[in-house]
Amino acid sequence: MTMLVERFNLPAAFAPAPSKRDAETVQFAQAALTSAKREGLQLAVRARYVALVVIACLLLVINPAWEQLYYVALLGLFALIGWAQVRVGRVGVSRAELALLFCDLALLTCLIVVPNPFGTSHWPVAMQYHFGNFIYFFVLLAGATLAYTWRTVIAVGVWTAALWMIGIAWVWWQPDRDPALTARIAAAAGSDHRLFAMISPSAIVFHVRIQEIVVFMIVAMTLALAVRRSNDLLVRHAAVERERGNLARYFSPNVVAELSKQDEPLKQVRTQHVAVLFVDIVGFTAFVDARSPQEVVRTLREFHGLMEQEVFRHSGTLDKYLGDGLMATFGTPFAGAHDASNALRCAQAMIAAADGWNDRRAASGEPPLHVSFGLHYGPVVLGDIGQTCLEFAVIGATVNVASRLEALTRALDCALVASDDLVSQAKAELGDAAATFQSLQAREPRAVRGIQQPISIWTQPRGV
Repeated sequence: MTMLVERFNLPAAFAPAPSKRDAETVQFAQAALTSAKREGLQLAVRARYVALVVIACLLLVINPAWEQLYYVALLGLFALIGWAQVRVGRVGVSRAELALLFCDLALLTCLIVVPNPFGTSHWPVAMQYHFGNFIYFFVLLAGATLAYTWRTVIAVGVWTAALWMIGIAWVWWQPDRDPALTARIAAAAGSDHRLFAMISPSAIVFHVRIQEIVVFMIVAMTLALAVRRSNDLLVRHAAVERERGNLARYFSPNVVAELSKQDEPLKQVRTQHVAVLFVDIVGFTAFVDARSPQEVVRTLREFHGLMEQEVFRHSGTLDKYLGDGLMATFGTPFAGAHDASNALRCAQAMIAAADGWNDRRAASGEPPLHVSFGLHYGPVVLGDIGQTCLEFAVIGATVNVASRLEALTRALDCALVASDDLVSQAKAELGDAAATFQSLQAREPRAVRGIQQPISIWTQPRGV
């Protein structure tokens, strides 16, 4: 089972010298972030449409006058800008998206600071600041957080502060359009300059404007931090899901769930008893010589799919594919109470699945393919091997014996050869009377290459 992670976290992917596998994980996470950004932009523009409708209705309710249609028309421009942002938005720096964002803020600034040209009142321009319309900037700020870009939120904060300062300077340079009104209010206020500054139609009230900017920047920075953290969580979640997907290719679902709860469960080098199963198609080389590459690959995919399904169904681990065969282990990475019996039952279920597959092949006019199985139970060494390209390895004489027992099926003309060590362990797990053992036949001990003493074996004939 190749290329498994040492643990489920993303920071290692950003190490100074990332491996190829780390780079692939980051690329996968960035693809997820791109998708989230697209969904966030679409959500933001929908929220904008709803907000604009609510604001338009609110304006007409608060001030039911024809001159309010001017502001309603400008709200349509905001809707158009939002639509354009979805069209050009992407993860990373997008100059077109930033330009549209700036247009958003500039339009809102003009809308708030510049008096309605169709209005009937002739108040001083500074009266625009007395209506408390700065709060509408928070609507744009809230929409920016839905785009999953913390830089966008900071840009909204900085540009809003700059545009608001420019608006203040512009208003400060405007002449008083009604000095007589200002004079009357000054006379009414008398010597109370603070009261005059608060109620005068020509007063900008600088300290209030500065307060608006400071509070807005605090909120923008806080939201930017929250968006940044949500981005990190999204990337980590995407990376974890990818790792779980990789693990699911080798382990059964219950083992994947257990692995995801632990740190470095595969890195610990240890020795434990494991059941090893080897599967192979007999005479597949001759089959390949007479078939097209497409047919060969299709056949292998069908066969591997059937075998893989049984491995996982019996709580096994898919160690590796071996051309037209595979190696599976039972009791890795964690030993269980039924490892040997699970391996034996899995092999028998594979035999049944292969027989059904051959029946379907025969119905389609294709020749049958005989499948052989070898099983052994014993101690193995478990642990990661490799430096940058890790592989969780199962090493030891038990693996070699299982492989050679599978090869022994040719000489014995049977479907399955299991060592007595595995059958004895399976009987200890299930009991001697279990139906699992009825199809097995005890055979004379056989010499196995690399093993000093002959091994007692059990076989299962084909077609049983």
